[in-house]
Amino acid sequence: MNGYQIHQLAWNLFADNPDRRRDFLYRFEKVQGLPTFYTVSEREPVDTFGSWDIQTKSFAPKLNNGARLSFSVKINPITSKRDENGRQHRHDVIMEAKKNIGFKNLSDDQRPHIANLVQETGIDWIKKREHEYGFMVVGDKEKPQVRADGYCQHKLFKGRGKPPITFSTLEFNGILVVTDQEKFVDKCLFKGIGSAKSFGCGLMLVKRI
Repeated sequence: MNGYQIHQLAWNLFADNPDRRRDFLYRFEKVQGLPTFYTVSEREPVDTFGSWDIQTKSFAPKLNNGARLSFSVKINPITSKRDENGRQHRHDVIMEAKKNIGFKNLSDDQRPHIANLVQETGIDWIKKREHEYGFMVVGDKEKPQVRADGYCQHKLFKGRGKPPITFSTLEFNGILVVTDQEKFVDKCLFKGIGSAKSFGCGLMLVKRI
């Protein structure tokens, strides 16, 4: 099952009409070898093909500022910049970090380990979005309690003759503190963090600690 087929399977569970806009987040994983979707949605999923074991429950988190949560989220690590003509361009932050240090031209002993580059760049990316999403990650670059890894570039093929869909993902796992519970619940948990949500990014899984 390729990446675009996974995308289609998720959308089929919520596609009650051809013009439906996405009103759900999802994350795909394999649990005990079985394909599994975790979703947050305004509507219950409907399995028209009878292929899934669907389990639903109401999701109405009650959190106070200062609550500590363990979290896991897959994000599309991009940043947006405008050129001299005011046009906005999106850049993969990992590739941008490699470009900024001239990674290709460095000798082997000068190059930072790619895992360290991903960790530092990832932590910087998520910390810049703390205020927007109403949380603060625990730790910093020097003493992180958040792990950024699993960086991967994806190329999804819709069909013969159609251009591929390309994007990258990065996994975060760690501990956060809620600083603005309204923002955190509404914007982060319900609407998701970052972009590429149509392809399984942005859904933050949390647990009280």
